[in-house]
Amino acid sequence: MEATEINHKIRIGKRIAELRKEKGLSQFKLAQLTGIDSVSYTHLTLPTSDLGKYNPSLEILSRIGDALGVEIDFRPI
Repeated sequence: MEATEINHKIRIGKRIAELRKEKGLSQFKLAQLTGIDSVSYTHLTLPTSDLGKYNPSLEILSRIGDALGVEIDFRPI
C-alpha cells in the first residue's frame, strides 16, 4: 500500500472518529446504527484510526456517513 493511500485512510478514519465522538457514539453504537455487525466494525478500528486496515466499500462508508449525519465526503448534510 502506498504512503498516500495510507494517509488518506488515516485522515478519513480520524474524521469518522471525530464525528462519532461529537455525536457521543461508541464504535459499537455506530456499528448498530449502520447495520454493520460489531465484529466487522472492529476490523475498521486501530488505535489511530476508525478505518484501520479494513477497506470498507462505498456502501459501508455511505452508511457510516448517514449515521453520522454527513454526506459520503463527510461534509455536513
